[in-house]
Amino acid sequence: MDKILSIAVASIFVAASAFAAPAVAASSQDAEDGVAMKATWYGPGYIGKPTANGEKFDGKRLTAAHPTLPLGSRVLVRLKNGRGVVVSITDRPAVDVIDLSRSAARVLHLLGKGHDMVRIQVLSMSDDG
Repeated sequence: MDKILSIAVASIFVAASAFAAPAVAASSQDAEDGVAMKATWYGPGYIGKPTANGEKFDGKRLTAAHPTLPLGSRVLVRLKNGRGVVVSITDRPAVDVIDLSRSAARVLHLLGKGHDMVRIQVLSMSDDG
């Protein structure tokens, strides 16, 4: 399981490299502290559309799209101020960001701004993705 988590953290670093400066190697400390990347949120045009896991997108659920984590994984998304939300990965974004549901974005107070830098900490990984 540690090897799988290390691989996932390393893949997150690759995806986040455009947003995280300077890039550093993945380590067990990264798994605890999380990996920096840009967060955005899904607009209302996606409601009811199919996600990568086959479910219809519901902005009221605490879900997110992530470029590399297995579908069904659960992650903690935290802002620099410590505010955080746990989401399930249900979809793939069009760009290398974590794309949050409206409800998750509301918890993080991202609705007005639309985006922010966050840290992603993997809580559990699914084998279904």
